Amino acid sequence: MEEVRLNDQEQARRDKLAKYAELGVDPFGSRYEWKDQIRDLRAKYGEKTEEELAAEPIACNIAGRIMIIRSMGKAAFFTVKDEYGTIQIWIGKNVVGDDNYAIFKLADTGDIVGIEGTMMKSRTGELTIKCAKFTHITKCLKPLPEKFHGFTDLEDRSRKRYLDLMVNDESRRIALARPAIIRAIQKYCDDLGFVEVETSILSPILGGAAARPFITHHNALDKDFYLRIATELNLKKCMVGGIDRVYEIGRIFRNEGMDNRHNPEFTTIELYQAYGDLRSMMEWVEGLFHTVAKNVMGKEVFHWHGQDIDVSKPFASISMAEAVKNACGVDFTQEIPFEEAVKLAKEHNVPLQKSWNSTGYIMQAFFDEFVEPTLVQPTFIHTYPIEVSPLTKKTEDPRFVDRFELFIAGCEFGNAYSELNNPFDQLERFEAQLAARERGDDEANDMDMTFLDALLYGMPPAGGIGVGIDRFVMLMTEQDTIREVLLFPTLKDDK
Repeated sequence: MEEVRLNDQEQARRDKLAKYAELGVDPFGSRYEWKDQIRDLRAKYGEKTEEELAAEPIACNIAGRIMIIRSMGKAAFFTVKDEYGTIQIWIGKNVVGDDNYAIFKLADTGDIVGIEGTMMKSRTGELTIKCAKFTHITKCLKPLPEKFHGFTDLEDRSRKRYLDLMVNDESRRIALARPAIIRAIQKYCDDLGFVEVETSILSPILGGAAARPFITHHNALDKDFYLRIATELNLKKCMVGGIDRVYEIGRIFRNEGMDNRHNPEFTTIELYQAYGDLRSMMEWVEGLFHTVAKNVMGKEVFHWHGQDIDVSKPFASISMAEAVKNACGVDFTQEIPFEEAVKLAKEHNVPLQKSWNSTGYIMQAFFDEFVEPTLVQPTFIHTYPIEVSPLTKKTEDPRFVDRFELFIAGCEFGNAYSELNNPFDQLERFEAQLAARERGDDEANDMDMTFLDALLYGMPPAGGIGVGIDRFVMLMTEQDTIREVLLFPTLKDDK
């Protein structure tokens, strides 16, 4: 371990290590048997009176971290925090004995300890454990953040999440809410007959989404692989194989920027329903929001990005072309030649890219500029241009495909298709993606010959959707930045 300069408090804590040895105590402990969680003790005994607790002594045994110590010579009050709560402890030399009290006197905030005792109420009526035996388990060698100034800087908290979880109850609440939300998502899917699978993170081709990849090298094969940017194509192969309702919750990797809504690695659920379509996915995702909000969070209105978001009502639905027309008057349901679309974009100050060669790209750009930021309550934007949706069935108008994205507070939450299962059409879409790459679009898909081969065996018509778990958790826990819902987000180097 690199030698560091210690401050007075750190040195004082280290000086105590020899004193523990003199008392026959291992400062870094070993196995400890405990039986009670603090939240359970509070739930069972918090409302009992001092007399009730004294009349029938209730034994308890907890383990946790000391957060506050108030010493009074031969007695002390201190607070212990475990995974789900805090409780006050009273310890007296005349109760635990000289030897045990000597061990306690070496304690500092942050130490991990075990407490055996009985339940009581303090003079102020606070639920308290009267300590009968104090066990030192692990020494904390650095002082905890100062109580009144706290540990509040987001950058520091993200880098030292262990300390953040230790001292900030809200961070711990979010950390524990996330797995509960994911379990509820799984139960919702399982109850509807969907099967959860796991697919490969390493991929020999770039496919399933428009994104820049991370690239790694497989030494044994002497070949580059991509960290997956989506789980889509492998899940569709599962449908070809006969798993009619399939989903995966897993990590996705995209070599792109970082901000309040984006992290280079993130978690999604992708789900496919054979014999379904876009309408099936609308029903599924509305049900998901309603079910998790009620069953896990206990409410259906969330304050997020300065807005009150209500997920209890049916979600709004509008086509992209109609939404653009309502916002700025440009009507993309009409045939607009590419040159005219470019002219309209320049007139409306809509950014253009050199790789674009057809009107659909520009329609998407108009939406991004004029519509997306205005969508506050849950809204399905459907009927997308074919150019930006290479894996989706066409509508009756071949310029458009049967796709929606779900937006809340100007943020995309889900992307759904009536899945393309025509192998000849799919081949043409892949070829168009390769042409886009030649024109400089580094997010265009590769040609996936294994997927095309699978389609030749027949994939049932299906609805498919991907939902970002991190953003879903952000909404459910009312957090405005993705870093708050990731235990260990990607960060710039600490200078």
